[in-house]
Amino acid sequence: MTDKIEQSELVVESMSNQRFDQVANELFPDFSRSRLQTWIKSGLLTIDGRPGKSKQKLFGGETLQLCVDLEPEGEWVAEDIPIDIIYEDDAIMVVNKPVGLVVHPAAGNRTGTLLNGLLHHNPELIHVPRAGIVHRLDKDTSGLMVVAKTLAAHTNLVTQLQARTVSREYEAVAIGVMTGGGRVAADIGRHPRQRTKMAVLDFGGKEAITHYRVLERFEYHTHVRLKLETGRTHQIRVHMAHIGYPLVGDATYAGRFRIPKGASVELIEELRGFARQALHAAQLGLNHPVSGEYIQWSVDLPDDMVHLLSEVAQG
Repeated sequence: MTDKIEQSELVVESMSNQRFDQVANELFPDFSRSRLQTWIKSGLLTIDGRPGKSKQKLFGGETLQLCVDLEPEGEWVAEDIPIDIIYEDDAIMVVNKPVGLVVHPAAGNRTGTLLNGLLHHNPELIHVPRAGIVHRLDKDTSGLMVVAKTLAAHTNLVTQLQARTVSREYEAVAIGVMTGGGRVAADIGRHPRQRTKMAVLDFGGKEAITHYRVLERFEYHTHVRLKLETGRTHQIRVHMAHIGYPLVGDATYAGRFRIPKGASVELIEELRGFARQALHAAQLGLNHPVSGEYIQWSVDLPDDMVHLLSEVAQG
């Protein structure tokens, strides 16, 4: 990716009598509506070489010219942090995030995040919003994430996420023995009293839908496969707790630690020592932003979840 964008497009007659910003959205689909509005206002997107106003009508036959020197999208620092890259081309990168790695800098985590590592791997990502990160995983959730390497890929992937054409499947170990699969449709929003938590809300939440199916039942636990239809913060963790099957190790949503009645010493020790939610983003599928081809990736469970499943199987 270069740090300069230079493009020009002809306004065809069928676009006559449409607003400048509407035509720009059609002719420059690689960029978001808000970004194009900003470029129009700043005079970087012009009509026949002259600045225009978003609402002015076009007649057809004009040439829209885009000439932009890309600015850094943040003041982040590149750091040499190992990244497990599953796939990479000129448009996207798919990474396998380990447990314990924060995705994006925030208060208390200014450095040492996946974003810092991405900038070290590819400094040009400084010109892409959030260094190309379009969706997140919690610090203690492992697994697959896609990163956009260009503005065009970023716009495309954000649109796909909004259209729900990105497939995200997870594996988890839930507390309790589930009778079968199902669907949870329960709106999620900020917890009314504990602001660091999310919760199922009757009013004011955002639509949240999770599909789940049983992979294997054990004496006290269930190995579950889950698919997100929406992507709310902590969605799987909140939904599973909401239906009475919170995730093993989830200190935020599973409540106080309970010892399964009759569990072996080995299982009790494993459960006490499992210090993160047993959740892994196992599969990711999407339409490639450039080719349009549907591509899918899968990664195995991390060692700690493999060991956990071994112990819960023995009871």
